Amino acid sequence: MAAPGPLLEVRDLQVTFPTPAGPVRAVDGIGFTVEAGRTLGIVGESGSGKSVTSLAVMGLHRDATVSGSIALDGRELTALPDRELNRLRGRRMAMIFQDPLSSLHPYYTVGEQVAEHYRVHFKASRAVGRRRAVEMLGEVGIPEPARRAADHPHQFSGGMRQRVMIAMALACEPDLLIADEPTTALDVTVQAQILELIARIQADRGLGVVMITHDLGVVARVAHEVLVMYGGRAAEQAPVDQLFTAPAHPYTRGLLDSLPRLDDTDDAPLRAIPGSPPSLLAPPPGCPYVPRCPRAAAGSAAERDRCASERPAFGLAASSAGGHRVACHYPLEAVAAVPAKAPAPAPAPAPAPAPAPAPTPAPEGSR
Repeated sequence: MAAPGPLLEVRDLQVTFPTPAGPVRAVDGIGFTVEAGRTLGIVGESGSGKSVTSLAVMGLHRDATVSGSIALDGRELTALPDRELNRLRGRRMAMIFQDPLSSLHPYYTVGEQVAEHYRVHFKASRAVGRRRAVEMLGEVGIPEPARRAADHPHQFSGGMRQRVMIAMALACEPDLLIADEPTTALDVTVQAQILELIARIQADRGLGVVMITHDLGVVARVAHEVLVMYGGRAAEQAPVDQLFTAPAHPYTRGLLDSLPRLDDTDDAPLRAIPGSPPSLLAPPPGCPYVPRCPRAAAGSAAERDRCASERPAFGLAASSAGGHRVACHYPLEAVAAVPAKAPAPAPAPAPAPAPAPAPTPAPEGSR
């Protein structure tokens, strides 16, 4: 039974990598919670620390120094030995990676790979593992799962390979699912199908989900709350509707302004955030967004000096209705009422697959 409180709680997470040029702090003081049955979206540019955060939660960093607190159902994970973490990975928390082709072994059939994951955690027989693999392949919408279980990864399309990864991740019925850009390499129609599949399984099982993406359209479709990262730090966190209608951080505003609008003319120029993200080898002492920030550029000399030299606290936005936090000395309260541009809606998902076979019960004593 789950302990009272959030399913996942991360506090002051810091991840530092040694490099020949010096230490790189890829994640600097991140904190968030995930409730059962809810989805937290984590967004930001490439290099903002999204994937590093997810790998830290799963305990998959080998060469990095990880500090702070990561608690699953109140149980601290950062101090657990590898043997204990291995029992939790896949069983209580699971991860879907961005590129299924490089995550699946080319030599083994997909059925063998899904079955092995189940057998390791439940000490199940080969026959029970195969039945579970066929059941899970059917649940994620792969036609003729008994036959396709004998196929190899290269015999599947990109979308079907991602369904195999979802089947593998959910075979042991974990409580927490981390999806690291699971739709990046997929076309928009298949992307919609995969997102619909994850949402359906989440509703059926009450999963807590962390959805990592650079696509605000994905966030708008699936997330309940959004954490915006920049330069390894938290820039803004808010319920999804508040983030899209009243962004408080200039970086979030810039991300939203860069989205194409349905009412734009054909010759309307695409908007972009000028400049580049900061170097994490020599992070700035103040706000990392200062060199690209229009709010800082338009401010007084004293305001610019403060932004450049003093790190902003990650606190509640002044106009927040609750749960809206921002790391900015001069948040966009004055323009909070201006509606942000919502992403174009994703295409309707494909019809739901035929019902999967009856569930295979877990071996006695496994729960």
